[in-house]
Amino acid sequence: MRCPFCGFEDTKVTDSRPAEGKKRRRRECSSCGKRFTTYESVEAPVFFVLKKDNTIEVFNKSKLVMGLSNAVKKRPVGLDVLHKIADSIENHYVNQMQTQITTAEIGDMVLAALKEIDQVAYVRFASIYKDFGDVDGFVNIISELKSGTA
Repeated sequence: MRCPFCGFEDTKVTDSRPAEGKKRRRRECSSCGKRFTTYESVEAPVFFVLKKDNTIEVFNKSKLVMGLSNAVKKRPVGLDVLHKIADSIENHYVNQMQTQITTAEIGDMVLAALKEIDQVAYVRFASIYKDFGDVDGFVNIISELKSGTA
């Protein structure tokens, strides 16, 4: 680590502790003796989402949570559950080391998670994701839920 005061490259860590999801380190320069603080954090990999209209955008977890919150509006599902779903989807693709995913892949994972949590939210999300054009779409998805094939 280079000293911000004199530019010398040899510094030693005098104290290290966790702070707000990061590692806080107090350092001392071996040349000038001045002390300074650095923060260490994990760099999250960036991956892209290929949308239905063939545009590409950076994956945005908060956008996913917002879509989930619309599906569970006025339902007994907490915000922490929505964040866990979004985290698990993000972690799945990060662990797979995929750099590009489709909205269909994300949508399928969301539907699988919502099906286990709340069936009304599942139907709401499916109605937007699968773009129901009429009542028959709702009837089909509800009958699939009842029969257990969805």
